[in-house]
Amino acid sequence: MTAATATAALAWSVVVNDEEQRSVWPADQEPPAGWHTVGFTGTREECLDRIAADWTDLRPLGLRRRMGAL
Repeated sequence: MTAATATAALAWSVVVNDEEQRSVWPADQEPPAGWHTVGFTGTREECLDRIAADWTDLRPLGLRRRMGAL
């Protein structure tokens, strides 16, 4: 198994920070400081698909607030 195949086979979680930015993180590890899981776990590709579907405005929360978009 190659490193890329092993990475793809791991379980991943969708994580979000206080600015509502999203990322993926290995499900068996605690997210970094300032990030928390949102309750979705799957393959890396499934998590990336979930992020693409849910995160339609890529601007950080602080910028959206300053621009009056909320």
